[in-house]
Amino acid sequence: QVQLVESGGGLVQPGGSLRLSCAASGSIVSINTMGWYRQAPGKERELVATITSGGSTNYADSVKGRFTISRDNAKNAVYLQMNSLEPEDTAVYYCTANARLRATWGRRDYWGQGTQVTVSS
Repeated sequence: QVQLVESGGGLVQPGGSLRLSCAASGSIVSINTMGWYRQAPGKERELVATITSGGSTNYADSVKGRFTISRDNAKNAVYLQMNSLEPEDTAVYYCTANARLRATWGRRDYWGQGTQVTVSS
């Protein structure tokens, strides 16, 4: 199966920046959409940003203008540059990929383990 390994989370002050990385590995034939979701304690998991293999992006209204999603198709990696961070951005951030695997039929969604982002002074 696909393994999604995330890195880059941590503690940052309001107004600061972090860059999250996620690399997919496994018997991957192709990956369509990759993205980031986040979940704060006691709240529903919400979409942050997605990006297709062709580079089309979508962002949650709450992060538009502050976050930028990008990917490296050759490396099966997706990144999230987070600028002007606010306390409301504090959450566990999850990487996701919609992938087709070798010896399987169709595509399915895969999820990373999550990485903690804490924005606090």
